[in-house]
Amino acid sequence: MKKRSSGSASRYVDGFVLAVPKRNLARYRRLASAAGRLWMKLGALEYRECVGDDMNIKMVQNFPKLARIKRGETVVFSWIAYRNRAHRDRVNRLVMKDPAMARMMKGTPIFDLKRMAYGGFKVLVDAG
Repeated sequence: MKKRSSGSASRYVDGFVLAVPKRNLARYRRLASAAGRLWMKLGALEYRECVGDDMNIKMVQNFPKLARIKRGETVVFSWIAYRNRAHRDRVNRLVMKDPAMARMMKGTPIFDLKRMAYGGFKVLVDAG
């Protein structure tokens, strides 16, 4: 694991939770791999895409309920890390202008964008 700078508390993270049909997971993985390479090439510090595994948690609102999972779907939890919000804004502008991103967005959607949750977060604690 890379050593983080002492200024890591100012880092910024974009977070995503989405419902992906299991039949589309291979296609989603290919798209996410290409997107990850693009974000990293254009300056993101970290890019992660995670698929649900231990989702039957009873004591709290679980991710399947949060993502309104339907039969045959699974949860994907993702994040992209940046130095700070200005860095995030700069990287995302470059990503959205890149022709590779336009190509990735063509075709039949892999998941329901209306059920995707997204937000930008200031890092509060970084124990890494």
